[in-house]
Amino acid sequence: MECISEKNKAVCNCTYEPCPRKYKCCECLHYHRRSGELPACFFSKEVERTYDRSISNFIKMNKR
Repeated sequence: MECISEKNKAVCNCTYEPCPRKYKCCECLHYHRRSGELPACFFSKEVERTYDRSISNFIKMNKR
């Protein structure tokens, strides 16, 4: 199955420009999962810019 990156551009809030997985949600999700993280789309714009994509940061963000 091929990723439809044009549709993903509308919802991707990743600010890491050199990322080769940008707009390729499946690849991005698997990459961050292996790293014990979540992809940018799980975070608000403000939190995403910190590049702290840890699960603990996600939980902290959602306790507010």
